[in-house]
Amino acid sequence: MLKHHFVCRGIALGIAFCAGGFPALAQEDERHFWSGDWSLTVGATGLAGPRFEGSGSRVFRAAPLISFGRQGNTARFTSRNDNPSFAIIDTTRFRTGVTGKLLFGRDEDTSDDLKGLDPVKWGAEAGAFAEVYPLEWMRVRAEVRHGIRSHDGVVGDLSADAFADVTPVIRVSAGPRLSFASAGYFDAYYGVDAEEAAASDLAEYHPGSGIKSVGFGGAITWKTTDQITTSLFAEYERLKGPAADSSLVRERGSADQLTIGLSATYRFDFTLP
Repeated sequence: MLKHHFVCRGIALGIAFCAGGFPALAQEDERHFWSGDWSLTVGATGLAGPRFEGSGSRVFRAAPLISFGRQGNTARFTSRNDNPSFAIIDTTRFRTGVTGKLLFGRDEDTSDDLKGLDPVKWGAEAGAFAEVYPLEWMRVRAEVRHGIRSHDGVVGDLSADAFADVTPVIRVSAGPRLSFASAGYFDAYYGVDAEEAAASDLAEYHPGSGIKSVGFGGAITWKTTDQITTSLFAEYERLKGPAADSSLVRERGSADQLTIGLSATYRFDFTLP
């Protein structure tokens, strides 16, 4: 039985690590949909990972972390892989609602390996998520999203995480990951048409739909103080199917994708009438 809870429910922006290791606050009767106890969490993460998806070279980069969510009386587990989401149905064991992801652009300035390929525009993905707690110490989450501007495909992610509080302030979690995508996604990020092949010297490649990657990830999260949370995380992906078969990956990149990073956040609690 967990002595303390990790709590996060509501809207999140960026990659959010929810504060935990403290007793959950009891919810009050709400007069409006915004009434009750809320939290604003801000911070930053630094990570070393592939220069672009499918790249064989690595780069260090930093990114801000911002999350905004309602506090509640139900234990919640969150992962750095969770995209910003808002629950429409929220029960003790099950949550479902809408989710989205911000996509950054990719062009030859990102890496010399992309010279001659059409740039991928910045954009987003929007869709739905569902998560279930089959056991007190396990969460299974699925997301399905459709591309906006960056690509016109569909992307799906499935993950399962086992988690345990090894001390009142330290949580350890880990589990498998699976991703799939439609041809529209693979064409934007891994396809090479005849014109691109001539300009880049890569073999022409026209992908279909299929599994994008399988992998495994984990994290150690430390509730440093009541407001400050730090985390060490690692994620490994093995590109499969249309991604691994791309000439960009076979000739210039790598199917093995490893990301390691650190994050720190500070939580501000407040109540709306």
